Amino acid sequence: MAGLKGNGNKLFYGDNLDILRRKIKDETVDLCYIDPPFNSKRNYNQIYNRVGKEDRAQAHAFIDTWTWDDLAIAGYEEILANDKGRFQPQLVELIKGLEPVLGRDSLLAYLISMALRVTEIHRALKRTGTFFLHCDPTASHYLKLVLDAIFCSAGGDFLNEIIWCYNVGGKSKRHFARKHDVIFWYSKGDDYFFDGTLSGLKRETGTKSFGGKMGTDKDGRRYQDKLVKATGKYYRYYLDDPKIPEDWWIDINSIQSQSAERLGYPTQKPEALLERILKTCSKDGATILDAYCGCGTTIAEAQKLKRKWIGMDITYQSIALVLRRLEHTFGKAVLDAITLDGIPQDMKSAEALAHKKDDRLRKEFEKWAVLTYTNNRAVINEKKGADAGIDGVAYFKTGKTDNAKIIFQVKSGGVKRNDIATLRGDMEREGAALAILITLEEPSAPMKAEAKGAGHFKLEDMPKPYDKISIVTVKEIIEDEKRLEIPMSLEVFAAAKRASESEQIELL
Repeated sequence: MAGLKGNGNKLFYGDNLDILRRKIKDETVDLCYIDPPFNSKRNYNQIYNRVGKEDRAQAHAFIDTWTWDDLAIAGYEEILANDKGRFQPQLVELIKGLEPVLGRDSLLAYLISMALRVTEIHRALKRTGTFFLHCDPTASHYLKLVLDAIFCSAGGDFLNEIIWCYNVGGKSKRHFARKHDVIFWYSKGDDYFFDGTLSGLKRETGTKSFGGKMGTDKDGRRYQDKLVKATGKYYRYYLDDPKIPEDWWIDINSIQSQSAERLGYPTQKPEALLERILKTCSKDGATILDAYCGCGTTIAEAQKLKRKWIGMDITYQSIALVLRRLEHTFGKAVLDAITLDGIPQDMKSAEALAHKKDDRLRKEFEKWAVLTYTNNRAVINEKKGADAGIDGVAYFKTGKTDNAKIIFQVKSGGVKRNDIATLRGDMEREGAALAILITLEEPSAPMKAEAKGAGHFKLEDMPKPYDKISIVTVKEIIEDEKRLEIPMSLEVFAAAKRASESEQIELL
C-alpha cells in the first residue's frame, strides 16, 4: 500500500474511504477519533412501523447525507461478498441480518458507510492503538454492534461508553431534554495507553464525597479516609491528587453562542473535550487520525499537545477552515509543516474536480476556487433562491470602522458576455462594492470589455484603484498563484461568526 512520504502532519481532501485504503499504511496510527455526521431528529420508530417505504419527512435530515444509492449498494455488496477477506465474518453476518430489519433505506446506508470506514481505521491502528467514535443516542445502539463486530471479534476490546452531557440549546415540553452524546472507546489489543490522572479532576471535599473522615498527614497533605467494607480497612485519598474522570462527563459544555472558540460550524465540538481524550489516551509524539476532521478541533488539539496528526474531509470548505484555524492559532509557519493531498495542483486535477459526478461533491469546485483565491478568507454562500448565483462573500476595510463587500461567482463552463451583466445585477442587489468572476474557461474579449465597462473602485487609503468587476481564470490561480490583493477586514472567523448569528452556516 502506497503512503505519503515523510513523517509530518497530513491533511487530505477527498473521500476518506478512498484515502484510508490508498494512503494510510497498516498499523501506523496510535489514536483515532471520528465525529461523523449523525442525525438527532430522525424518528426511529419509523424503522418498525412504516409500511413499504421510509417516511421521507421524518428522515429528511438523515437523507441529506445518507441515502440508499449506488454507493450504498456497492458497499453492501462488497461487505457481503468479502472476496478479499477484508471484513470480519461477524460484521458480514451483522450487515446481512440488519438488511431485513432496517430495509434498504438511509439508516442501513449509514451503517454500511461506517462499517467500511471503521474497518479501514482498525487496519491502520497499531496493536496498541485505540478508537473513539462520537455519535448520538438515536443510532448508538446500531453503531455499537458494528464496532463490536470489527474490534472485539479481532481480539480488541470495548473499553467505555462515555456519556458527554451538556445543557445548551432548547428543551422540549414533550419529553426530558435530550442533552447528551455518546462516545464509544475501543482498543485494538490489550496493551494500550491510558493515564486518567493527566486529565484529572479536582476532588470534592467534605465527608459527603467519600463518607470518610478528613485529616492532615505529617507532611501537611490533607486526606480523606474511606472505609472499604469488604476488608474492614480504610483507603486514603489525598485531596491534592487528581481524580480520574468517570465515564459521564458533565464538566465540559457544548459550544455556546458567545464562546471564544466558536467558528460557526454546526457540529463543532469544544476543545476541552478533545484535549481530555488526546491527553489521557495518547503519548507525546503519538499519531492522531481524524477521518471526518470538519472544522479541525481534533487537529488543533493534536498540534497543541505536540502529537502528529492526519486529517481528512470530503469538503474543501472544511479543509480551508482547518488551515485558517491553524494559522490563526499557531502562526503562518505551521502551514509549512503540513503535507496537503487531494487539492488541485494543476489544470487537469482542477477540471476533474469541476466535472465530478458524485452528488456529495456538488459545489466543491466552486468552494475550492473561492477559498483558494482568497487565501481561505472568504465565507462560502450556502443560500438558495435569488442569490444562488453568489458562491462566496468577503469584506475589505474602507475606513476605521467601515467595510465593504466583495461577491464571488465561479463558472466551470459555458461562460458568456451576459454573465457579466448578471453579476453586475447581483452586485447591486447585494450592495457589494466589488465582484469577481472565477472561470475555468478563458474569457472572451467581449466578456473582458463588459467587465472593464463597470468602472473602478478607489478610496484614498487604497494603494490603487480596483476594477469593480474582475475576471480571474483557474489557470491564473494554479499556474500563476494569483490571489486576491485587497486586504480584508473581516477574516473567515469573524465573518462566519457574524453570519451565523442570523442563520446557520452549513459547512458539511
